[in-house]
Amino acid sequence: MSQPEYTTAQATALTNHDRKPIHIPGSIQPHGVLLALSTQLEILQVSNNTQVYLGKEPEDLLGRPLSYLIDPRQVEIVKQCLGKKIGTANAFKVLINTLNGERYFDAIAHRTEEAVILELEPTDSESEVSFLSFHALAGEAIAKMQSTSNLGEFLHLVAQEVQKIIGFDRLMVYQFDESEAGSVVAEVKREDLSPYLGLHYPATDIPAQARELYTRCFLRFLPDLTAEPVKLIPTENPTTHQHLDLSYCLLRSFDRCCTEYHQNMGVKALLVISIIQEQKLWGLISCHHQTPKYVSYEVLKMCEFLGQIVSSELAHKISYSEWDYKVKLKSLQSEFLESISQADNFIDALIKPEIRLLDLVSASGAAVCLDNEINLVGTTPNIHEVQALIEWADTQVSDNLFSTDSLPKLNSEALIFKDTASGLLLLRISKVRRYYILWFRPEVIQTVHWAGNPQESIQAQADGSYTLSPRKSFEQWQETVRLTSLPWKPCELDSAIALRNAIVGIVLSKADELAKINLELERSNQELASFAYAASHDLKEPLRGIYNFSTVLLEDYAQVLDDEGIECLQTVVSLSVRMETLINALLRLSQLGQAQLRLQATDLNELLNQVIDVFRASRQDSGLVDIRIPRPLPTVLCDRVLVNEVFSNLLGNAFKYNDKAEQWVEIGYFSQEAGVQGDKENNQCPIPNPQCPIFYIRDNGIGIPHHHLETIFRLFKRLHSQEKYGGGAGAGLAIVKKIVELHNGKIWVKSTVGVGSMFYFTLE
Repeated sequence: MSQPEYTTAQATALTNHDRKPIHIPGSIQPHGVLLALSTQLEILQVSNNTQVYLGKEPEDLLGRPLSYLIDPRQVEIVKQCLGKKIGTANAFKVLINTLNGERYFDAIAHRTEEAVILELEPTDSESEVSFLSFHALAGEAIAKMQSTSNLGEFLHLVAQEVQKIIGFDRLMVYQFDESEAGSVVAEVKREDLSPYLGLHYPATDIPAQARELYTRCFLRFLPDLTAEPVKLIPTENPTTHQHLDLSYCLLRSFDRCCTEYHQNMGVKALLVISIIQEQKLWGLISCHHQTPKYVSYEVLKMCEFLGQIVSSELAHKISYSEWDYKVKLKSLQSEFLESISQADNFIDALIKPEIRLLDLVSASGAAVCLDNEINLVGTTPNIHEVQALIEWADTQVSDNLFSTDSLPKLNSEALIFKDTASGLLLLRISKVRRYYILWFRPEVIQTVHWAGNPQESIQAQADGSYTLSPRKSFEQWQETVRLTSLPWKPCELDSAIALRNAIVGIVLSKADELAKINLELERSNQELASFAYAASHDLKEPLRGIYNFSTVLLEDYAQVLDDEGIECLQTVVSLSVRMETLINALLRLSQLGQAQLRLQATDLNELLNQVIDVFRASRQDSGLVDIRIPRPLPTVLCDRVLVNEVFSNLLGNAFKYNDKAEQWVEIGYFSQEAGVQGDKENNQCPIPNPQCPIFYIRDNGIGIPHHHLETIFRLFKRLHSQEKYGGGAGAGLAIVKKIVELHNGKIWVKSTVGVGSMFYFTLE
């Protein structure tokens, strides 16, 4: 049977077995007697062995009050069960007159939903075990178990001490893993028996229904697996017409599959003590004996008590063994969170130094995904594989935290990169944006030693169904496990969740700070724009006076001035003209800051034709102007007047800063499919909304030095003296940038000195 076939068959067989009502077998083990009582303590059902132990036929007991069998004082003890929690037992000694004289029994009473159950087991002891006697027997064992902090030593001591008390041939501590399979983690045995220590057992060995009963009932005792079960009379409760729930009964008979399974191991007597951790079944103390062996009720209660002590101590041992690692993770976590909370660049804080992000969960690689930007750290799948993995997670993972140590078994496409990512820990930071952190672990090929071939327990039936059947052999059987990584520990998952909570908190804090700053900037910008507008407007009047009076002096009083005086007045006129140009530019920028866009669908071809017509009319050599438009421009939603100004400024600059004999300018755009990825990478400028076209104006002019590519967009920034290239205020590109940003777009440039420039911009 192949692995996928086995997995399917295992699931089917387990499902079929779990439907078996093993808690209502309708029978008990023969070493005691069971009575089911009504709430008025009338005998409704009895086991069909009352003649053997009580000297009374079942028919003689049915319908009678309990007081017919035991004295009123003991009846009151049973009656107390009616006010207790289901499953809580009252235990006492009881003396009953039988055909063979008086006989002592251990009586155990508890209630179910529909009845009160009284179990009677014959005993040679007429007195209860005193507290001091109990302490003497159990105290030494508890002291030894508490003396060690090492988990492995603790579990071995547990096996040793319980074996001393009950004297069974083999005693094992059995631990479950996340898949419900288990392994023997401690063992004490008779020397001639084959060891089971380190062997693994499939989930089918202890199906879910059995595990659920072990979780509710801390003790299960089967003194003779060869004994025939004893039926209840009648088989159903006459009041409810249902089978009696024997979940909490010590005498409950055993399932045939369980009997056959242990007999195949050579076991004749079985005692199982549950180990509970955080209200879940962590494991079992499983005691085997090669011959039938009876243990008194007092010793059983002592074993149950030790099991509760083991469950309590186990949490401390596990915590202690993991403490150092947890402390290390907490220290790393604290340092890491402090660094990202203070960092200006969030991504850099996450991945630099990269080792911290990996150490946070002991991973070999990681990927940080913020929308479409992915940064890889350590040993990981490539970018395309990570993108595909995130798309898979978008549809398959609903929780904020997801982990697996066998990703290729969940996602077949992950087989390609199993060497780097057989294990995946995925953290979703935001459900609105695609913000993920993924950690990876490589495949670790393991050899698992099973107690017999686990596939033997699955049997195919003639009708095509599958059932559980006990394995015949428990010889060591090896299996090579592939496509798995080391498992993720709970403390590592906690560390990832803590990181997410911290990131969310930091982002919210940063957003709050940014909102306050933006509000203040908006207010300051409005005040500055108002001041610039007022100042520019008011400065023009005295400046106009300076220009006018200087012109009058030159025209009417030139004859009384010497050459130096005339030159000074001409300089004043020139500077006033220069000053007015600067003020007009400042005024224009301040107007743009307060302008409301008048958006309308605009055919850029018509708009560009108007710009070119005006441009040609303003140049005497217009016939030599070579303006190329490779393909028609699209229609966009924009402010027609302002975008006209953008094209006018960029077109004017393209010819103005050109010293070639044959000058040309090309105006076009890129669709989102083509893009300008190469230019984006060269200029470190993020591509805007990919749905928007990217316009460009390219020339064969003088070019711009690389270190000036950003500064040219600043107000009044000129790269040349006033005498060169026709002068100017140095405000044109600042105005263009302002208009583009008003349209929520971006502008950037690529240029090579002596070859030419290419300006890009978008209008969202």
